[in-house]
Parts: sequence; structure tokens; C-alpha cells
Amino acid sequence: MRPDLDTYREILDTLTRNKSRSLLTGFGVFWGVFMLVFLMGGGKGLRELLDSNFAGFATNSSMIWAQRTTKAYKGFQKGRYWGMVYQDVERLRQQVPELDRVAPMIQRSGSVATFGDRKTTAAPVGTTPDYQHIVEPQMFYGRYLNEMDMAQRRKVCVIGKKIYKQLFPGGGDPCGKSICIDGIYYRVVGVDYNMSEGMSFGVEKGTGVTIPITMMQQAYNRGNSVDLIAVTGRSGVVMSTLAPKLRSVIGRAHTVNPDDEKGIMVFNTEVLFQMLDSLFRGVNFLIWLVGLGTLLAGAIGVSNIMMVTVRERTTEIGIRRAIGATPRMILTQIISESIVLTLVAGMSGILFAVAILQMLELANTEDGILTAHFQVDFWTAIFCAAIISVMGMLAGLAPASRAMSIKPVDAMRDE
Repeated sequence: MRPDLDTYREILDTLTRNKSRSLLTGFGVFWGVFMLVFLMGGGKGLRELLDSNFAGFATNSSMIWAQRTTKAYKGFQKGRYWGMVYQDVERLRQQVPELDRVAPMIQRSGSVATFGDRKTTAAPVGTTPDYQHIVEPQMFYGRYLNEMDMAQRRKVCVIGKKIYKQLFPGGGDPCGKSICIDGIYYRVVGVDYNMSEGMSFGVEKGTGVTIPITMMQQAYNRGNSVDLIAVTGRSGVVMSTLAPKLRSVIGRAHTVNPDDEKGIMVFNTEVLFQMLDSLFRGVNFLIWLVGLGTLLAGAIGVSNIMMVTVRERTTEIGIRRAIGATPRMILTQIISESIVLTLVAGMSGILFAVAILQMLELANTEDGILTAHFQVDFWTAIFCAAIISVMGMLAGLAPASRAMSIKPVDAMRDE
């Protein structure tokens, strides 16, 4: 079946007859679609950026650290400072069988790492090989810490991405080379590109230097003290249900009230991920609410303008009826004009939103790798185009119904 070119020419002629009106009417649809697509892509990219801060985190993990007590206990007043020790790791392993991995950490900030004549800020972190099962590293070169590093207190380290870029700007594998941190030389055994830095507080991304905790205790005279203990539960274990038991084991060993939730901090990452999911469910709902609301306002504007156009073309429509045009032909003509106007404006909005999102992606590219995908997928764009077409058809129904009701005699009288 050959397309009716005369019909398309007539639609184009009608829409371009009053260019300013058509442009302003289409802008409402253009802006509504732009807002919908841009917010969808922006929300997706924002989610990825936030997720990157917790990349590699086990979803069934908890972090435990000590703070000032907030409750009196066994003769001790509240407000007492206390700290965890390395023996707490064994206590948790033995007394909480639901745990799978237990990894202690000690950390330090404000250090300086040097290699040759280059230097940069560094944040040494002492931990055990088990920590890689709690916050999974992204090894770009080399390996992570192992049990031999621990047992022999080897002076080895895994450096973060930023330190690697600063100390080895020429690239290449730095494994086997030695860097100096606070007067001690460590041999690089790996480069970790995971920028989340786990639960390192106040540490700039990519500046972590992971060292065997046994070596770090000796280097910085930390004895048996531990700043944080990271744990993961066995399969099927809900970590939030273990929090009271974890506090009880730690509290009894340090004469701290097991009910002191602020004195013995237990942070469950599953709560964090649930919060993120809830947050972005709300964000997605608002995106669709704002986008579709704006698009609907644009469609209503199209409907109103088409009403005005039908009123202006009363005589023309009456003459068509007089020479044999059926109501169905009039209906098709008006709805086609409405669909074409909304579709052209809507597709322009999609293309403009895609172009802006592409710029955002380019701005979030590091080393040629995208850190977040802001672009919408093909089928989302097709779905938006379908919504536009449906709204264009609905916007043309009322004007088309009015055009169908025009009688030739009334049209002549109107003239």
C-alpha cells in the first residue's frame, strides 16, 4: 500500500501555517520528554556513583568499632573511653558461629608515601587476608595480602589507585618496587583499583596502602589494639539479628554494657543497601511523577491548540464534509496532526536529553573507563516514544470529536 503523500503534505502545511504557535505548543511536549529521559538517565548515573562508594562490599557484613560509652556499667561511669584488641577477633570466631569471616583493621591518616623524587599523601591500613572477602579488591596488578605476609610480618603493601598514579605516572607494573612510608620501606605486591576504601573514615579515595596488620602493629607501636573489626555472616544469616550477640561478646570482654548501642557501634551494611534501595525507589517514583506530569501538561497544551485550530478551520472542514469527506476521514486528519506535532517535539526532546546525558558520561570518564552510565537504553527511548504517540492521539481526540460534529450548513453560516 502506497503512502498518501497528499495527507502528509496537508499535515505539514497545517502545522507550519502558524509556525510560532506550533513551536510554542511543541515546546511543552519537548520539555516534558526531555525532563523524563534526562531524569531517568541522571538517576541511573547517580545510583552508580553512590554504589561505587561501596563497590565490592559484602551485603551480609557488619563493621564494629568502639566509641565513648553512653551507659554506666558495673561501677564504671558513662563517657568512658575504651578500645578493642586483637583477641576480640578470636572471641568473635569462637562465640559467634554464625560468622563466616572476621577481619580486624587498624588505620592511620596523614602519612606520606615516596618513590624516588615523587611523593603523595597516604593512609596506611593494617588488616588480614580475610578482609578481601568483606570488601573485594579490584586488583589491577599483582596480588592481595596472604597468610605468609602475616606470619612473617613482611614489609609488603597493596597500594591504591591514586597512589599508583602519583608515584608511577609512567604506568607499568610496580610490583617488586619499594616505596617509603613514614621512614619504612615496603615492597609493592599489588595495585587495588577499588575506590570505595571500605570503611576507612576520613580517607581520600585511592590513597589507601594495605599492610599486614602484624607489620603495622609493630611499625606504629600499636600493640594489640584494633580500630575496627569487619565481619560477614554465613549464608542465610541476617546480620541485623546478630548485632546484640556481637555487642554482648565484645562488651563482656571490656566491661561495657552490651545494651550500649552507641558505645559499641555495629553498622550493618545490609541496612545501608536497604536505605539506598528505598531512596532510589522514591527517586524513580518522583522522576516518573515529574516527567509524566510535565509531559501531560504539554499534551493538554497540544489539545487546547488543536481545539483553536479546529475552530479556525470550521469552514474548511464544512466544505470537506459537503464534498464527501466522512467523519472518519476528519477524525484521522485531526488526530494525525496531533500525533505528528507531539511526536516531532517528543523525539527532539529525547535526542536533546541523550546528547546532554552523553556529555555527563564524558565528564565522568577516568582513564578511558566510564565511572557511571548516565545514558538511557534503547528500549527506554522506544517506550518514551510510544508514550508520546499515545498522548498525541489522546490530545487529538477532543478536537477531532469537535471537528466531526461540524455540519456543512453550520460551517457556511459561520462563514
